[in-house]
Amino acid sequence: MATQHTDSLLSDLDLHLLAEGSHCRLYRKLGAQLREDGVHFAVWAPNAAAVSVIGDFNDWDPTAHPLTQLHAGSGIWEGRVAAARPGQRYKFRLISRHAAYTVDKADPFAFRAEPPPQTASIVWQLDYDWQDAAWMGQRAGHNALDAPMSVYELHPGSWRCGREGELLDYRTLAHQVADYCLELGFTHVELLPITEHPFYGSWGYQCTGYFAPTARYGSPQDFMYFVDHLHQRGLGVLLDWVPSHFPNDQHGLHYFDGTFLYEHADPRRGYHPEWNSYIFDYGRGEVRSFLLSSALFWLDRYHVDGLRVDAVASMLYLDYARKPGEWIPNVYGGNENLEAIAFLRTLNEAVYREYPDTQTIAEESTAWPMVSRPTCLGGLGFGLKWNMGWMHDTLRYFQEDPIHRKYHHDQLTFSLIYAFNENFMLPLSHDEVVHGKGSLLGRMPGDEWQRFANLRLLLGYMWAHPGKQLLFMGGEFGQRREWAHERSLDWHLLQQPLHAGAQAWVRDLNRFYRSEPALYERDFTPDGFQWVEASDHERSTLAFLRRSGDRWLLVVCNNTPVVRENYRLGVPRAGIWDECLNSDAVCYGGSGQGNLGQVEAIPVPSHGQCYSLTLRLPPLGILFFRPRS
Repeated sequence: MATQHTDSLLSDLDLHLLAEGSHCRLYRKLGAQLREDGVHFAVWAPNAAAVSVIGDFNDWDPTAHPLTQLHAGSGIWEGRVAAARPGQRYKFRLISRHAAYTVDKADPFAFRAEPPPQTASIVWQLDYDWQDAAWMGQRAGHNALDAPMSVYELHPGSWRCGREGELLDYRTLAHQVADYCLELGFTHVELLPITEHPFYGSWGYQCTGYFAPTARYGSPQDFMYFVDHLHQRGLGVLLDWVPSHFPNDQHGLHYFDGTFLYEHADPRRGYHPEWNSYIFDYGRGEVRSFLLSSALFWLDRYHVDGLRVDAVASMLYLDYARKPGEWIPNVYGGNENLEAIAFLRTLNEAVYREYPDTQTIAEESTAWPMVSRPTCLGGLGFGLKWNMGWMHDTLRYFQEDPIHRKYHHDQLTFSLIYAFNENFMLPLSHDEVVHGKGSLLGRMPGDEWQRFANLRLLLGYMWAHPGKQLLFMGGEFGQRREWAHERSLDWHLLQQPLHAGAQAWVRDLNRFYRSEPALYERDFTPDGFQWVEASDHERSTLAFLRRSGDRWLLVVCNNTPVVRENYRLGVPRAGIWDECLNSDAVCYGGSGQGNLGQVEAIPVPSHGQCYSLTLRLPPLGILFFRPRS
């Protein structure tokens, strides 16, 4: 049975763009392409001596359907199998010409994979009747930098499980996640990587299928339904995407054709010592085209609203997680990965050229400049950057016993020195509740009441601070134990008043946040923020104004368990200021201290303002005030 050969799907322009590293839609050309006369298979394996496609359609016989090279130097092997059908499993059998190496590889461009631990690719077509036209027509407004963005980060397998502990499928998750996030007022959902991954314990960060949603939760159409349903309900969907490294599983990208094809051969460039994984060779055009095509694929075919790009710092620095002598400097003798920098700029240019109504978000943990600035100005071109400095400083502060917080006051104020250098997202992510760190609640000091008060204060400060918010699942109701991917969150805790109160606080924070342009319209410009009191370290209090146009909000934090009486603060307007939110309210589990819902600003100058309020600050509490119009 011979492979039938027809006209190639790859034009000369495709081959040029592939080698140049600028092809953004290779998934339409390589892999398994369904046609009226069968399935066209194509794979890039320039160092193979022979390639064949094996699968259910030929009883996995490597002699049945050999592929032929498109032409010398292209590295593309292709052929048509008339008997192949959707739903059939397949792999590529590769015989290397550089070593005694024969291997069966999954298709790097497969649209569907077998459920792990099986590793074959599946012939599939991506037809789906989308119903989210209203969202897609309006999403520029939902994803804009001056729009509210409150992101709920979740791991699909451990958010909730079925009655017998089984994983929920994408369609079931769609309804439950949408109901929950709408009730709590979030604007977007961000999923930990759902690209196919063999090791469940990697949480998706050791990916082998860059074009396939993991089969653990259902089919590609099931995941399309998830995105479609959330869009119809008014929720954005962000995907965690991992172009920084990949695992060494034999069926995956590693040592693909008997050579280090997708990765560097030299382990000082190609091996990641911390993660026992391999680093993409961003200097190779075909690898850049592969990654660009993956990024655009999820926007093209799955309608996702943005990509959170994982581990950007590990891409930018040649010496990341390496000791002296374990890395190779660039051509100028520096530690910057010039090829990765160029790739990231090309990636962001491609995404915003094709989908200006989406966002790319960098997990970048260093002080690399201009991560979220346009490439034409010398930036990396991301829309947003995770503010890891804010996260580390804030969590360190809140872990301190309140009696010591006056010595650490700058950990809360320092972030405002650089808050407008980038377009920041404030993350309290999955990384902060794993590897022995404990849960957010578990990191708060004090007795039971104080721990919950501190958690509410922390979350309130996060929502009030300039920047967009991201909160990992469980943090919103005070999950007690550290996150574990093998089991569901402890939803039964919501039967206890303090946990239910924390959840109600997050719900009301989100609702107030979305209703107040002062909290989101000027997140990235200094004219949207003004300190009122930044230096009262002795009493561990903070006060600041958020502003948008003629709309003002006053935010006041008391970071000790002591009630502060007659606390005077300057404000820009006379008249009644309504106490809109108080984390110490009884309904949230607080002690009920506050200002009886309102306070009047009188013409007594303070803090550089013509008027002032005299407040009662609740213990371990945060207050939001708005002038009555």
